[in-house]
Amino acid sequence: MTLITRHSVSETTSIFETIRVIGDGSQQVALVCRDGKLLGTATDGDIRRAILASVPLDSPISAVMNRSPITGQAGISNMAALMLMRRHSIHQLPIVDAEGNVTDVKLIDDLAASPQSDHWVVLMAGGLGSRLKPLTDDIPKPLLRIGDKPILETVLSGFIKAGFGRFYISVNYKAEMIRDYFGDGTAWGVDIGYLEESERLGTAGALSLLPGRPTQPFFVMNGDLLTTVNFDQMLKYHCEHKAFTTVCVREHSITVPFGVVDFDGHRLLGIREKPTQKFFVNAGVYLLDPGILDHLDANETVDMPTLIERTIAQGKSSVGFPLREYWIDVGRLDDLQRASDEFQRIFG
Repeated sequence: MTLITRHSVSETTSIFETIRVIGDGSQQVALVCRDGKLLGTATDGDIRRAILASVPLDSPISAVMNRSPITGQAGISNMAALMLMRRHSIHQLPIVDAEGNVTDVKLIDDLAASPQSDHWVVLMAGGLGSRLKPLTDDIPKPLLRIGDKPILETVLSGFIKAGFGRFYISVNYKAEMIRDYFGDGTAWGVDIGYLEESERLGTAGALSLLPGRPTQPFFVMNGDLLTTVNFDQMLKYHCEHKAFTTVCVREHSITVPFGVVDFDGHRLLGIREKPTQKFFVNAGVYLLDPGILDHLDANETVDMPTLIERTIAQGKSSVGFPLREYWIDVGRLDDLQRASDEFQRIFG
C-alpha cells in the first residue's frame, strides 16, 4: 500500500473512520479520492468544525470535506510549494498531475523551520483547591499525585512531548512547594519561570506579570486539567482562522428529568419527555495572540472569559476549538478518583 493510498478515503467513508486515517499518519490530512482523482480533502480542522456544527460522526466525509482544496501541480518546487501554503495559511498541499491524480502531499512543517519552542506556555497553578479539601490543606492541588506524578507534571509533560520548551507557572497558594518541585525546568530540559501573584488575580490576571512580551501566539492552560488535546493541531487551527484568541471547548449534555412543555402564548404545542440539551463549554485551554496583553492592566484581577469577551467587544476574532480528545477537570474528589482510575490507560 502506497503512502497516498494509506491517506486516501472515498467520499462515502464516515467522518469517524476519516478521523482514524488523519490521526494515523504524519500528513494529518485525508485525501478524498475516486479512482485516484482528488475530490477534496479533510483535515483535523475540518473535522472539528463539523463537531461544532453538530454533524453526526457517522455521516459521510463528503458532507464536510473541502471540495476546493488548494493544490500544487506535479513538479512544483519546494520553495514554490512553501510560498503557496503560506499565502493560503494551509499546512498540507496535495500535489496532482495534469489528470487530477494525487502524486504527493507536501507538508509545511517539512519545508519550513517553525520550532514550537517559540510559543510560550503559561500554566495557571495559583488556586486554593477548596473543593478538594482536606487533601489540599497541606499541598497545592497541582502537586496532588495522579498515577505516579503530580497533576501539573503530567500537564507539563504533555506540552514537552509536543515540542514546547518555555514555560511560566502562575503561583500563589503554597507557591514555594511548586517552585521547589519544578525549579527552573532543568530536570525536564526546558525553561520554567514563575508569575508570583501576591494576591490571586483570576485565571487571566497573572498574564500581566509576564516578564516580557511573547513574539508568537502563546498557550494558557489551567494547571488542574488532564487532557490529551493535540496542541499542534490547535496551533494550526488558530493560524488557519487568523484568530486573536482560540478557546478549547467540549460538548456537555444535560437531560431534563421531566417532560418539557412548549407553549405559544397560552396554547400548548407539545410535551417533550426528558429532552437532552447539548452545549459547548469552556475547557480551560487557550491560545492567545500576544496583543491580548494590551487589553490587560497591570495586576488587574480578571478571569479569562471576561478578558476574551473584552477583546471580542473590540472587534477581535475569537474561535472555538472543539475537543475530541480525553479531558477531565480534577476539581472535586470524585473527579480525582476517576482521573486516578483512568490515568494508566490514558497516560501510561
